[in-house]
Amino acid sequence: MSIIRVFYLLILLVTLGGPAFSAPNSAQSPGDQGDIERAQSYLNGVAALRARFLQVAPDGSTSEGTLSLQRPGHMRLDYDAPSPIVIFADNDWLVYRDKQLEQTSYVDIDSTPAALLIKPQINLQGDGLAVSGVVRRPGVIEVSIIKQADPRQGKITLVFTDQPFQLRQWRVVDAEGQTTTVSLFDPHFDAQFASGWFNYKEIRGF
Repeated sequence: MSIIRVFYLLILLVTLGGPAFSAPNSAQSPGDQGDIERAQSYLNGVAALRARFLQVAPDGSTSEGTLSLQRPGHMRLDYDAPSPIVIFADNDWLVYRDKQLEQTSYVDIDSTPAALLIKPQINLQGDGLAVSGVVRRPGVIEVSIIKQADPRQGKITLVFTDQPFQLRQWRVVDAEGQTTTVSLFDPHFDAQFASGWFNYKEIRGF
């Protein structure tokens, strides 16, 4: 599994070229704007989170793992065995580790979408982002986000439950126009992490 593919599957933005998507909705209703503000406030209010995830790839294959998030500045993604992949993010780097191949790759965090998740303040309608649509279904609110400068670059749809308001899923379209879905389960917002949990240099075996 390549580092680019992992970014597509697990991070909440698309940064590579893809098929055309809807332009930003310049005539959002008061209800739409209210839901956008709820989504943004929710994301900014998450200080710590540990959750299980189920990933469904475009070909229907599935994989599971654990997401750890401590804002601002820290994220870790662990795939369940037999996958050897672990991803770390901090204020400087996105670090991709394949334990089986004993290979580590580094990417400047500011050049990746991971920066959005761990920054001190998340803005869904600024910092180059725009909301292209809001969809309401019974008990569910979906907020779709694009790159403001060029909507053709891609789209991510965040899926929230309404009561309680929580992020439970996201759908990402990759450069080939294929959709990957990531669902979160058993979230713990009072998660506490051991010292060094987000520092790959301190993880034994790395």
